[in-house]
Amino acid sequence: MRPLIGLFLIAVSMALAGSVPIRTLVFSTATSTSYVEMIPQKPMNLTAFTLCMRVATELSGQREIILFAYRTGSYDELNVWRELDGRLSFYLAGGGVLFKVPELRALITHLCVTWDSTSGLAALFLDGKRSLSKIYKKDHTVSPGGRVILGQDPDSFLGSFDEQQSFVGEISDVNMWDVVLPDSVIQDMFAGQREPRGNVFDWDSTELRTNGDVELAIREL
Repeated sequence: MRPLIGLFLIAVSMALAGSVPIRTLVFSTATSTSYVEMIPQKPMNLTAFTLCMRVATELSGQREIILFAYRTGSYDELNVWRELDGRLSFYLAGGGVLFKVPELRALITHLCVTWDSTSGLAALFLDGKRSLSKIYKKDHTVSPGGRVILGQDPDSFLGSFDEQQSFVGEISDVNMWDVVLPDSVIQDMFAGQREPRGNVFDWDSTELRTNGDVELAIREL
């Protein structure tokens, strides 16, 4: 049976059983070649966003880990990191904003980051719980025309990957909106609510292009 047909049949059987099937990506080992490119559903010229994902890793405290990378030809426009000291951070074309929160572990965590250019307010959510707000990159605009990568940190438009920054673990349910969602909506999504769907990335329909040793599977949410 072809892999895509098999995934489709699994998804149909889950839906008939009343569960919610979602795609999940498993990065088993550190490499400089394994990644997934996500194709945005609209240009990424952003003055605000909410970016959410479900993520787990066992690389606790060992090194930096890239969680999400969006790069144009000139800049890392939006990168989300697990720092060496365990803090979570995101960077918009320059210095970043960092949050001291519980470390990511082997248990799946629902992670969201939010940012608004007008106010500069930046925040992070772990399993529906909101961090304090920080002021970051007021009046900045994220530029369109780049490529979004899961699993690697591109130091050029799509290349120059470093194995020691690669992601090892599981990522799923990556959704992005061009607005800051209310706290209550993010809390509902942590609990399994599937609406509203992302208008920049909708995990249920966004095209994923896998490269290297990455397993794309279907699991129940």
